[in-house]
Amino acid sequence: MQISAKKLFFDFYNLLVPRKCLNCGKNLNLKENQICLDCIYNIPKTNYLDFIDNPANQIFWGRININFASALYFFTKNSALQDLIHQIKYSGKKELAYELGKQIAFGIKKSEFYSNLDFIFPVPLHPKKFKKRGYNQSEWIAKGISEILKIPLETSILIKTKNTKSQTNKNRLERLENVSSVFSLSAEYLSFKSKHILVVDDVLTTGATIEACCIELLKIPESKISVITLAIAGN
Repeated sequence: MQISAKKLFFDFYNLLVPRKCLNCGKNLNLKENQICLDCIYNIPKTNYLDFIDNPANQIFWGRININFASALYFFTKNSALQDLIHQIKYSGKKELAYELGKQIAFGIKKSEFYSNLDFIFPVPLHPKKFKKRGYNQSEWIAKGISEILKIPLETSILIKTKNTKSQTNKNRLERLENVSSVFSLSAEYLSFKSKHILVVDDVLTTGATIEACCIELLKIPESKISVITLAIAGN
């Protein structure tokens, strides 16, 4: 069997500088990036993308008028996914967010509830937090989704105008108060009239941040808003 030059080069390079899975630590093959396929397979999936009355969607019922909301994985304490998200947010592993975003996209392609999407909007960071971290993890998740679905990514229309405190350890009411009126639309928002917008974030907990984003986005005339997150918080 003929071995390609690309594979020979990869195998040689991998001997010198092995690429390791950020979860289990084993060497990655030519088709794997950041995380191996075995580890991706073993992250518990919600299967929420396939039915309308899923718990992620229910969070927003009676609160905001969105088309659909879902999450790909379950987020639980002391889990592999918690460690991966921690690496994404605090250890500079933005490419890992990109790869997991691709997994979201594969799920979206199979879901009837995410049809006819026009644009992808990641939940924005305040400029001060962006400067400190160097990137927006939700934007990198969204980049992975955009790459697979071939849907344009938009990062300049929805703006975070207030540098809020961390949402960690806050209850639902405190989270709502913390993000109240902290997002705004840029002057070009009318160009998104009648568009179906996908809002992307990393972890869905109480939904307060996403709700605040969607309140602003629903000011766009005849807009249709759907939501996807990498994970939904559990026990």
